[in-house]
Amino acid sequence: MKRRHDWVLTGMIVIGTAMTLAACTTTPVVGPEGPLGPVGPVGPQGPIGPQGEPGPTGPSEATYVGSAECAGCHAGIVEAHAGTGHAWSLAPVDGAAPDFPHSDVGAPPDGYSWEQIAYVIGGYAWKAIFVDQDGYIVTAAPDATEGDAAYLSQFNLANPDLRLPAAWAVYKAGETQVPYDCGSCHTTGYRPNGQQDGKTGVIGTWAEAGVQCEACHGPASLHIESPYGAALQVERDSEACIACHQSGDGVAVAATNGLIAHGESYEDLTQSQHRTLDCVACHDPHTGVVQMRAANEPTVTTECAACHFKEAKYAKVDRHASFNFTCESCHMPQMISSATGDPALFTGDLRTHVMAIDVTQISQFEADGVRVKPQIALDFACRSCHTPGTDVALDDALLVEMATGYHAAP
Repeated sequence: MKRRHDWVLTGMIVIGTAMTLAACTTTPVVGPEGPLGPVGPVGPQGPIGPQGEPGPTGPSEATYVGSAECAGCHAGIVEAHAGTGHAWSLAPVDGAAPDFPHSDVGAPPDGYSWEQIAYVIGGYAWKAIFVDQDGYIVTAAPDATEGDAAYLSQFNLANPDLRLPAAWAVYKAGETQVPYDCGSCHTTGYRPNGQQDGKTGVIGTWAEAGVQCEACHGPASLHIESPYGAALQVERDSEACIACHQSGDGVAVAATNGLIAHGESYEDLTQSQHRTLDCVACHDPHTGVVQMRAANEPTVTTECAACHFKEAKYAKVDRHASFNFTCESCHMPQMISSATGDPALFTGDLRTHVMAIDVTQISQFEADGVRVKPQIALDFACRSCHTPGTDVALDDALLVEMATGYHAAP
């Protein structure tokens, strides 16, 4: 009996064990994923890998190369530009007078030799101002300790329109050690920091004296290396010209001593209906009015009659044609004074770009005398020829009558 009992008990143990093992081999139910634990500490830095292959060379910064380099491909354009006032807005002096085209500046101010002059400001067509070897603008005699108000330091070139010969004039009378701070408009690649050539009187540095090719087209080194891959900038918008040809805010034109002030040669255009035009619509930026006139070539690329063809067909006063009058004679009178002018003759030495004539407006300036009215008055449109005191002088009423309907067909 006991054996049977042991057998039964043994069988039950075997069956129970089998059932337990069977239960342990069943796949458990997976519960939801618990939250992430905190990030563990950063492990130690691994060893540095081998040096990789070098990448392609990035673009280098363009630098200024000078107009002589530009002439290698653009000889004709560079040669033409060299005859403009832009190219001579600042001329280095190398012991002798610069060889200005269309102008002759024979000597520096009294008491100075050419060896004592570093630069000539201008010198082309209108006037010349001089910079000494220390970089200061010459306004007084070399040995002056206090400014001499009578010292003649500015050379004005001859002005046939005013019947004036070349003559010396004062510049910044009574001032001494006047710094040269005109580089932003008279040089190429100008930077306001530093002092060019270590001259204490000069404010800023530049790549090339004068307004040369790269002043408008930008530094050209990359273009020379890859002419097709690195094109230079070509800016036709008048904003590029305004940077130098506007001295105020463009809202009002300033007058000084009865003429438009120097530096207002774009500001007066803003008073005109032509203000929407780009400067290059009429002017070739690579040539100049003076050089084209000297070559007996058209001074502009677009004639007035191309747009104003109706007005060009008829002029009320026929005898004006016998004096070789042009549209500019009346519509662009010489109202600006760069070097000199004579308000009594209603003539300066640069033409205005105001252009529109108000036949009922007699005086050109506001009552305060320091602002120009936005249309050309009969004073400058007519009296630069019909000057008071001459045998062709006309009174206000007759001038108004003759100017009214001047281009209206009969």
